Amino acid sequence: MRLIKLAKVMDNTGLSRSTIYKYISDGSFPKPVSLGVRNVAWVESEVEDWILERIRERDDYGLTAY
Repeated sequence: MRLIKLAKVMDNTGLSRSTIYKYISDGSFPKPVSLGVRNVAWVESEVEDWILERIRERDDYGLTAY
């Protein structure tokens, strides 16, 4: 299991910091793991699963990514 920081999550997903935290608050993105008072990271496999789900949704609905 590997933990990744916010910058890597943003790079992997293409989402901004504010969008990631908005998705977390509405329950549609994996929650971070607390590493200390002001330090969090995400489980890399959970972020990858979230990305794969977006791809499945795209394919299920016949949407094309441009």
